[in-house]
Amino acid sequence: MKKIVLAVIALLLSVCANAQNTVNNWSLQPKVGINLATMTNDDDAKIRVGLVAGAELAYQASPSLSISAGAIYSEQGTEAKIDGVKGTLKMDYVNVPILAHFHVVEGLAVKLGIQPGFLINDKIEVKVNGVSAEVDMKEAYRNIGVDADIPSLDFAIPLGLSYEFNHVVLDARYNLSLTKAISVLGESTKHSVFQISIGYKFNL
Repeated sequence: MKKIVLAVIALLLSVCANAQNTVNNWSLQPKVGINLATMTNDDDAKIRVGLVAGAELAYQASPSLSISAGAIYSEQGTEAKIDGVKGTLKMDYVNVPILAHFHVVEGLAVKLGIQPGFLINDKIEVKVNGVSAEVDMKEAYRNIGVDADIPSLDFAIPLGLSYEFNHVVLDARYNLSLTKAISVLGESTKHSVFQISIGYKFNL
C-alpha cells in the first residue's frame, strides 16, 4: 500500500512540476500566411492579397495570460482598376506586433496589442493590355508634380483570435492602422489588413 501511495504522490508532483514549467515557459513560433489588405477613404481600393511571414517569441506569464513580440514581413497596400488600367500600390513592412494573449479556454486565445511597422518597400505597379511597369511610389508622384507624404513608420492595433492544437497554431487577426499611410493633395488613407496565418510553436 505504501508503494502505491508513493507512486501516486510522485505522479501528482510530476504533474504539478510540468504545470509550473508551462506557466514560466518561453516559446518560439515561426509562421506564414496571407494578408487581405486594402486602404481606407478610397472608393477605388480593392483587396491586395499578399504574403505574411515571420516569427513570434512568447512568454507564458500565467495559465490565462501570455505576452508575445514578433518580427513579421507583411505585404500591404491595395489594388485598383480605373478605366481598364489595373494598378497595385505595393507597400511592404516589417511589423513588430507586441500582444497580450488571453487564453479563454484550452487552445483558444483572444489577442490585443500594439504594432509598429517599418516601411521597406513602396512601389506602384500598373498593367495595361498585358504590359506592366513598376516604379518607386514617391518618384512616381514627384514626376507628375505632386508632393506625397509616405511615412516610413506605421502604427496599428492588432485584434485577433488563435487556436492551438498539437503545437500547430491557426491565427486570424485584424490590423487597424492609426497613422496615415499616404497623404496626397490634402487627402490621406490608412492601412486596413485582415491576416490569416499558420505557425508551429516550439517550447524553449
